[in-house]
Amino acid sequence: RESKTLLLEAQILNCLGKVDACVDVYQKLNKSGIKLIEVNLVAALIRAGKASQVLESLKIRPTTTYQLAYNTACSLIENSNYVDAEQLLLTAMRIGQETLTEGDYSDDYIETQLAPISVQLAYVQQVLGQTQESKSSYVDIIKRNLADESLALAVNNLVALKGSKDISDGLRKFDLLKDKDSQNFQLSQELDAKLSHKHKEAIYANRVLLLLHANKMDQARELCATLPGMFPESVIPTLLQAAVLVRENKAAKAEELLGQCAENFPEKSKLVLLARAQIAASASHPHVAAESLSKIPDIQHLPATVATIVALRERAGDNDGATAVLDSAIRWWSDSMTDSNMLRILMPVAAAFKLRHGQEEEASRLYEEIVKNHNSTDALVGLVTTLARVNVEKAEAYEKQLKPLPGLKAVDVDNLEKTSGAKPIEGISAASLSQEEVKKEKVKRKRKPKYPKGFDLENSGPTPDPERWLPRRERSSYRPKRKDKRAAQIRGSQGALTKVKQEEAPSTSKSKQAAISKANAAGPSSSKASKKKSRR
Repeated sequence: RESKTLLLEAQILNCLGKVDACVDVYQKLNKSGIKLIEVNLVAALIRAGKASQVLESLKIRPTTTYQLAYNTACSLIENSNYVDAEQLLLTAMRIGQETLTEGDYSDDYIETQLAPISVQLAYVQQVLGQTQESKSSYVDIIKRNLADESLALAVNNLVALKGSKDISDGLRKFDLLKDKDSQNFQLSQELDAKLSHKHKEAIYANRVLLLLHANKMDQARELCATLPGMFPESVIPTLLQAAVLVRENKAAKAEELLGQCAENFPEKSKLVLLARAQIAASASHPHVAAESLSKIPDIQHLPATVATIVALRERAGDNDGATAVLDSAIRWWSDSMTDSNMLRILMPVAAAFKLRHGQEEEASRLYEEIVKNHNSTDALVGLVTTLARVNVEKAEAYEKQLKPLPGLKAVDVDNLEKTSGAKPIEGISAASLSQEEVKKEKVKRKRKPKYPKGFDLENSGPTPDPERWLPRRERSSYRPKRKDKRAAQIRGSQGALTKVKQEEAPSTSKSKQAAISKANAAGPSSSKASKKKSRR
């Protein structure tokens, strides 16, 4: 009876989201002999973020049941071991098919029980780059319309896989998950009870992103307003609200909102500060972007972060702040004594930056330190170039360490410095060049034309016109038609031309009628002759 009470307590704690307490209870029941207790324990460990303990501390056989194989595969997925997870999921599918078929269950029941394995297998295929297989699996699960968490996960993963493609289709698929009695988007009570906190947050977040892609700003704003109450301990609702503000060209408000969120959730501030830095950099606020990156201790002294902060400070005109960032990074890596390659990367960059901004002495000191510690030829060149502006004698001393260039032994540098440089040769102009030299410059290599196979060049007939592919008006032989000059001689008031034409019209028609009557009187032979004349 005590074991059953603890089992009920563990299930209640699991439903309430208190996964750590749930794991403690299941660990007490691990040796109680209750059926499928290992399955629940593995599931609780995964939800608590302790998937690494499944295979390390628990001595279990994952292929005992299909449920245990499925949960163990989920722990492998949490540890990013997707190849082994795919094989274990296929094993779980086979074991489940055999077990449920032997139990004389209906086909619908078997599909419902194995649907979570199908969704998880499709997700693993998606991560491994097998997009077509995973997409067809998602579509097949959605067509079954199982109305459980498998359908919700398949819809969410398919929408995430498509991205910004088929936005309207993605919104329609999300409508399959909503509560039918609610006008706004809200998950049905059955899905809300079965789905984990993480899955529900992903579904709502993807719904907001689709609305932003569809430019349905009012719906996105309304849905974002409800998310902080649903997920009070998460920073995702704040990130979505910032995305809506950015789409509305309110970058300053988005930066302020993210700054407050970073202060309220310092342990989760990394993602928020990165988003704030990106928004500020895109909105031409380099001070805010540099400040945001400077508040992330994990990546503070990495070369990429240092380079970005220095560029932002320099764009904002804060050269002293950029110098301080470089000095701090060099000092941190010097004290850490973990990776000397980082100093080899950072110190030349810092020296070049200081040299560019007129700090020759500091730049020469850095170059000199690089030469002593790392024996770099590039740093030696930079040191000589820098010292030439500050201390010429020291520059000459370091210059002797440079290797001589091949082919320069016969060059007398002292005499070369005394000369005033190369001068143009007087008395020779382009007009004085001989005609033969000019012709040699103009002569181009003539290539033999290529003829088709079996072509007889001697009996080829007339040469084709080289302009035959050009339009007629672009050919050299084209002559445009002359305009009638008599039309320009007509003068008078407006409409005089139409009056003359109207007066001439009946006379011409009478003359034509007389000609036709004469032709008819002459017989058929005269008509043929007139036709021949007209053809000529």
